[in-house]
Amino acid sequence: MSLSCGSLVKAFVVLQQSSAGNATLVKELQNFVKNSIAPYKYPRALEFVDSLPKTETGKIQRFKLRQG
Repeated sequence: MSLSCGSLVKAFVVLQQSSAGNATLVKELQNFVKNSIAPYKYPRALEFVDSLPKTETGKIQRFKLRQG
């Protein structure tokens, strides 16, 4: 994902089984990140996923996340 002025920061979030993703949680996560790092770096998009794709050695396969 990219914008005319650069790249769009997107976060992939794995929730605990008892949790559900909703608009309120998205806003809370965005506000938490804004307070932790520079506000312009916060993720504009969040996607809730069941798990992150990993290699056999446990590294996250970022290219698979970028592909969608």
